[in-house]
Amino acid sequence: MPLQLIATGGTISSTGVLGSLEARLGARDLLSTLEGTPAGAEPDVRPLDLTTVVSSALTGADLLQLHRAVRTALDDGADGVVVTHGTDAMEETALLLDLLHDDDRPVVLTGAQRAADALAPDGPANLAAALQLAAHPDARGCGVLVAFDGEAYAARGVRKVHTLRAGAFAAPGYGPTHRVAAGRVELLRRPVRTRPWVLPAGTGDLPRVDVVSTHLGADGTLLDAARAAGARGLVVQAMGAGNAPRGVIEAVEASCAAGVPVVITSRVPEGPVAAVYGTGSALLRGGAVLAGDLSPWQARTVLAVALAADPSDPARACARAFARP
Repeated sequence: MPLQLIATGGTISSTGVLGSLEARLGARDLLSTLEGTPAGAEPDVRPLDLTTVVSSALTGADLLQLHRAVRTALDDGADGVVVTHGTDAMEETALLLDLLHDDDRPVVLTGAQRAADALAPDGPANLAAALQLAAHPDARGCGVLVAFDGEAYAARGVRKVHTLRAGAFAAPGYGPTHRVAAGRVELLRRPVRTRPWVLPAGTGDLPRVDVVSTHLGADGTLLDAARAAGARGLVVQAMGAGNAPRGVIEAVEASCAAGVPVVITSRVPEGPVAAVYGTGSALLRGGAVLAGDLSPWQARTVLAVALAADPSDPARACARAFARP
């Protein structure tokens, strides 16, 4: 059975002078870079061009359109799906797709750190590895994966950890799920899957959820402004294991009282948030929910999907989202 390749733009599709890169290449162009390689001998890959943008320009509506394209490909009999995507927002897109993914067949995201016309582009190798992984039985049941620089990571917990390095992704505290090298796929661990969310029919966009960081001297001004701008949920990037200045705590209390749920994450790149200090406990007493070890941006994705799935009761949706295994 065939694989489906969905191209969405990003550096892997980009050409041009550094600083003026533009996504120009489509799915067929990307497949042509594999001609003459073992990956190029893949018998049946169906190409689809969904969009051609840098990932920082994507919207919630775009991500739901991508989800529908993945679902259609699987309904049409694809054995797996590979999505080429910009690296800047890949961790958010991967998790959204994973939260909605209800199939054992794999979905693999990949991209590049260097443009397609660079002296040594990394896109072809990443694409080849992603196709090999998507076709491999050890990828089944693993949900949505990010394949990059010879390794693959589960969607939940993956982060872009370097702005320029070829090995741009990691999963702090977890490590990779697979290694893809020399044409071989090695399973290192099976990620724990969560029950998929189901969105109401006709959902065309995600509700607004804003991320607000904390720092010494921070107050509630930005949280109040986000709520006033229409945020349906808020994610606080707290200090350490989940601590914040008094002004932030007061704004969190006000938001929760107004029916706008607040999720607490950390500025620290590894480890969970936990109410082990007085200010962390105060955030919980004010109604906030802890995000475990999710990054602020992945916590935002979870909250947005939960609010879209259960719009009638935001507090209930938030509590359920972050209590799920």
